[in-house]
Amino acid sequence: MLDYFLRNNVISKQKHGFLCGKYTTTNLLEQLNDWTVALDNRDSLTVGYIDYAKAFDSVSPKKLCYKLQAYGISGNLLKWIQDFLSERRQCVRVGNAL
Repeated sequence: MLDYFLRNNVISKQKHGFLCGKYTTTNLLEQLNDWTVALDNRDSLTVGYIDYAKAFDSVSPKKLCYKLQAYGISGNLLKWIQDFLSERRQCVRVGNAL
């Protein structure tokens, strides 16, 4: 899917997560450069960062699949994603305790 999204310019160039050669560090360096340029130009600057912890679990699977279908994902791949996202359960094991 990532190759498909990259070929079809679905992913923004500002996206850094899960892309080869782009990391939290590269994101921060690009932002620092943008902020420095803005401050050097005496432009106003507002910065906000959001912690997306558990963001994947907060997305409606139905809406996500609808959006993937709108981007051209279909067939067995879409079915696999729908099956994976439906009725998911997770647990953590520490020693013998769940």
